[in-house]
Amino acid sequence: MRKGMEEYVMKKLNKLMSVAMSAAMVMSLAACGSAAEEPAAAADTATETKTEEAAGTASTEASAVDSDKVYQIGILQQLEHPALDAASEGFEAALTELLGADHVKFDLQNAQGEQANCATISNNFVAGNYDLILANATTALQCAGAATSTIPILGTSITDYATALEIDDWTGATGRNISGTSDLAPIAEQEKMLAELFPDAKTVGILYCSAEPNSKYQAAEFEKALDADNISYKEYTAADSNDIASVVQTAVTEVDVIYIPTDNTMAGNTETINNITLPAGIPVIAGEEGICKGCGVATLSISYYDIGYKAGEMAYDILVNGADITTMNIEYAPQVTKEYNASIAEQLGVTIPDGYTAIAAE
Repeated sequence: MRKGMEEYVMKKLNKLMSVAMSAAMVMSLAACGSAAEEPAAAADTATETKTEEAAGTASTEASAVDSDKVYQIGILQQLEHPALDAASEGFEAALTELLGADHVKFDLQNAQGEQANCATISNNFVAGNYDLILANATTALQCAGAATSTIPILGTSITDYATALEIDDWTGATGRNISGTSDLAPIAEQEKMLAELFPDAKTVGILYCSAEPNSKYQAAEFEKALDADNISYKEYTAADSNDIASVVQTAVTEVDVIYIPTDNTMAGNTETINNITLPAGIPVIAGEEGICKGCGVATLSISYYDIGYKAGEMAYDILVNGADITTMNIEYAPQVTKEYNASIAEQLGVTIPDGYTAIAAE
């Protein structure tokens, strides 16, 4: 009896232990399931957060231009001639396209080639608290830079910013409230063009305005290329437009070819130059299309409209996207083109080789 009782108790205990173990296993599995679900839920939450953030960023970019904002832009153009006109046009076109015509107002002022006018216009822009200034050509840039250290200034039609702003340790950006686009075409290639078209030239005259620092820079670089080809040269400089006729009269009696860099004073007086060089039979190699159209035989030219347009894109980046102008590198023309003046080439009997494009007649 005692033995039967013990067997009965043992069976009961074994059954209870089995039930307890089963319950423990179920609870353990449930706990594992909860632990696995928590990271998945966290991941879902993180994904939702990132999606919301991305949507917010897209919304911010879409509304980057304040619907009520009208940007006031001052354009200081040093003087009127086709190259500078095209740069201003390109700048206005880009900003109008990017901002919308209702969100930008341009105040285009022409300094008529006078430094005093450049200074006055710059000061007026600053007094008007304009949002940005475009300085079109070197003297315009220098005067705008002297007028303000806070309003963003973009230059265009500037050959060398380091020379214009007297920066010795040039890195590609000015480190100031100034950036922009350059009209520098490869000077060594311009010299190669001269040598290709006029292989018998013994002496080259380099004609520019002594008041334009970037013209001095181009003259010096062109002279280095002439030295490398053992071609003699002589500089002929005019202090202003009043000196041009007499300087050119002297040059045509002493040289075989004349080179004119992207000089604003010369660009504004091509008719005066052509009236002397063409009768004298002296060809001109020009630094840009406008000068070539007025008095040159050929040029290695850039598009001034394009560099103006690029400056407009840079302006948008500054005004709307908050780009730091102090670190913005100077931008250059994307391409250059060999061009020639068919009329002057024909009158001088110059044969133009393949690869040159005729400048369209007006």
